[in-house]
Amino acid sequence: MAQPVDDAEILDKFRDEKTRNEAFNLLLKKYQQKIYWHVRRMVVNHDDADDLVQDVFVKVWKSLINFRNDAQLYTWMYRIATNECITFLNKKKQKNNIPLDDVSYELAESLADSTYFNGDRAQQKLQEALLTLPDKQRLVFNMKYYDDMKYEEISDVLGTSVGALKASFHLAVKKIEAHLLGND
Repeated sequence: MAQPVDDAEILDKFRDEKTRNEAFNLLLKKYQQKIYWHVRRMVVNHDDADDLVQDVFVKVWKSLINFRNDAQLYTWMYRIATNECITFLNKKKQKNNIPLDDVSYELAESLADSTYFNGDRAQQKLQEALLTLPDKQRLVFNMKYYDDMKYEEISDVLGTSVGALKASFHLAVKKIEAHLLGND
């Protein structure tokens, strides 16, 4: 199996118009699945996640030429993906004029009905517990637990202090535990 191409090489190829498409394909191969799951854990629905991932990579394509290397490439892309998720969820709340709890309930229902979700009952209960969290806490939990990101990396993505992120993660864990223990 070939080693993944490093970000510096992708960026160099992207800056050269002759190898730009190749570079973008390398970028997609390296990051598309990670970005998809990051988005999917926030919006739950596969079709919504698919659409948002396309939007994310369109923005990446348009903005990558101006990327200044003041952040890591994947951190920058996570920030774009995170902003797309938050915008999507806020639009969903406004469009339906419903409180967050109802959006969470709707997402939990779509999770239970999804043909793309093949997790066991414990995994489904965890996902339902995650949907009870505020968006920001859910993001922090997902990045730390599923994506195994360091607090410093999450801080770069969300623009929040490491201390606040640790507190947010701790609160998220406590709420998830309470939800899981309360629903048995």
